[in-house]
Amino acid sequence: MEVYAGVDVGGTNIVCGLVTSSGEVMYQIKRATEVSKGPDAVLEKIAAMIEEAAVGYAEQSGSDISVVAAGIGLPGFVDPDEGIARFAGNLGWRNLPAVQRLQARLNLPVYIDNDVRTYVYGEAMYGAGKGYNDVLGITVGTGIASAMVNDGKLFYGFRNMSGELGHIVMEGLTDPCPCGLHGCLETYASASGMVRQAKKGLRSGEASILQNWFPGEQLEELAAADLSRAYDLGDPFAKSIMEKAGTLLGRALSYAVSMVSPELIIVGGGGALAGDRLLSPLKEELFSRILPDYRDHLKVVTALNNDDAGVTGSAMYAKQKHISTTI
Repeated sequence: MEVYAGVDVGGTNIVCGLVTSSGEVMYQIKRATEVSKGPDAVLEKIAAMIEEAAVGYAEQSGSDISVVAAGIGLPGFVDPDEGIARFAGNLGWRNLPAVQRLQARLNLPVYIDNDVRTYVYGEAMYGAGKGYNDVLGITVGTGIASAMVNDGKLFYGFRNMSGELGHIVMEGLTDPCPCGLHGCLETYASASGMVRQAKKGLRSGEASILQNWFPGEQLEELAAADLSRAYDLGDPFAKSIMEKAGTLLGRALSYAVSMVSPELIIVGGGGALAGDRLLSPLKEELFSRILPDYRDHLKVVTALNNDDAGVTGSAMYAKQKHISTTI
């Protein structure tokens, strides 16, 4: 049986899976990235995981398999045409010829792209966006990024830099962003941004049940899931943090909708886990800021395969690229 390897590389973990030509994940493994060991060690781990997955699935299924090609989703700026990881801050990579090295190691076709694009591609083609032609996907996690899929193809823009929704500067926000700008959307509306804003408010004396849960130095342990827990218990402070984040996301998406006119918006990452706590204010703000001709034909949903979309998207991206280069 012919399968495709899909690899989702993060700063903490690498997830590798084998995916059928129809987009079904058949086998999956997860390992620590161990960034501190350097790029050569990480690339070797990716290659070893693909081989391990192939052996594991063959033993589990009792059938012969052939890995046709591998797709790798990498964080940061990626040049998919040249096969180079231009810059990945959380990996410490710059201008790394990832495809060249992995192809030499694995002796099979390898294709790379930005991890958010491969994630959105997986959700658009095989998840919540299946059956839609024009899909805008957004991931809300440590940062915020987006990608657009039109008629089964990803949109890249000049220098492959489209989709940095998290770095839209929002009126009323002033916090510095690691990118060098001030007031970027993700400084407030990402999962880490919401936590940062909550900590700031609690340190300044805002009343909240979170003060009891995380007294003193324990405040550093506060996570996005704790905001959801407090929200569900009716905590006004936690509710204000999440509602403002949702409102800001909706405002930023209204700009994107007017530019690219999607028929579906998929919210993935940690933002998908927040559900209506985030989506309700997001949709209220979004729909109040776009023309009726957009609003009446637009749906906003959470990711269907939030955990597997990165693997599925990377594998099916490899399939699409491999077929297009062999025709």
